[in-house]
Formats: sequence, C-alpha cells, structure tokens
Amino acid sequence: MNVTQAERFILGLLAQQLPQHLFYHGLHHTLDVVNAANWLAKEEGIKDEEALELLKTAALFHDCGFMYTYLNHEEAGCEVAEQCLPTFGYSPEQIAKICGMIRATKVPQQPQNHLEEILCDADLDYLGRPGFESISETLHQELLAWHFMKPEDNWTQKQIDFLQEHHYWTQTALAQRQPAKQEQLHLLIQQQSTSTEP
Repeated sequence: MNVTQAERFILGLLAQQLPQHLFYHGLHHTLDVVNAANWLAKEEGIKDEEALELLKTAALFHDCGFMYTYLNHEEAGCEVAEQCLPTFGYSPEQIAKICGMIRATKVPQQPQNHLEEILCDADLDYLGRPGFESISETLHQELLAWHFMKPEDNWTQKQIDFLQEHHYWTQTALAQRQPAKQEQLHLLIQQQSTSTEP
C-alpha cells in the first residue's frame, strides 16, 4: 500500500471539498488527529509497520465523510475509503481494518481492538490538552452553523454532559490526558453553578 499517495489524495480532496463552515471538523482537525494517533501509537508501543500505516490511513480518512454528510459521516467516510484505497494498493482486509477504526470513532465510541482505541483517543485528544476552551468553542460555532444547536441552548451543560460520558481507552491517554480532562470538567461545573446562582 502506498500511504504517501493516499495521504496526498485525501488531503487534496478535503482541502477542496470540505464545507467552509466546518469550524471544528476542518482539515486542521484531520491533521491534528494524525499527529495524535502517531504519538499515541509510539507511546503504546506499536512497532508493526503495517499497523502504523493502517492507523495513519484511518486517521487521514476518519472524517472525510463530512464532504457529503454531517450525520453518519463515518459510514460515508468508509465508502470513500472502500472506493479509493484499492487504487493505492490496499487489500480488502486492510480496508476493513481501516473502516473498523473509522466506525469506532462514532460517539459513543465502541472500539474493538487496540488500533481502534488509539484512533478513538486521538480523535478526542484535545479534551485533555491545553487549548480545550478555544477548540471546544469552534465545535460550538460549528453546531450553531449546522443548526444542531440553538443560540439559547446551554453549551456549558452540553460540554459537562459530554465530558462525563466520555472516557479514554489507552493507558497513555488515561495517564496523560485524563487528569487535564477532569480539571476541565471541574472548571465547567464551577462555571455552570455560578451562572445558575440567583
């Protein structure tokens, strides 16, 4: 499989075809997830070259379905992968593994193996990183733009609910992202309680 050609292809396609008002799920998010997946794989001790290449490919393709649909974009992304990746020398078995990783990122996440766990944690790596507030605000603006939220909806409470339901899967993310995520949750709960005081 030629990962370099597949990467060049999908990044070019995303740059051209992703809707402009994907303030969170834009090309920058895909690149961030690729970097996070690479970091997590290294920390998790993944050394198998094919596994690393499959993981990188899944990270590159994981949100390409947004070119066509917002809801169920994971399935649309798998269709893109199934159509395009044979051109770059990927076997049906390899593509099935990639699609397994893409589907695992659907919230609520349900990874079935280590690579799927890594991609899930990479996809939401920002929850336990500096910059959480500014990144989460881009998601807020995106949801407003796509009419999945109304301006009067309580964004702080929605974030609290999401952080309480979410959990990391890999030992690396649990050790290096979970503490900061819990701190963000604590701050949001404080903020919410302050805003609801009479």
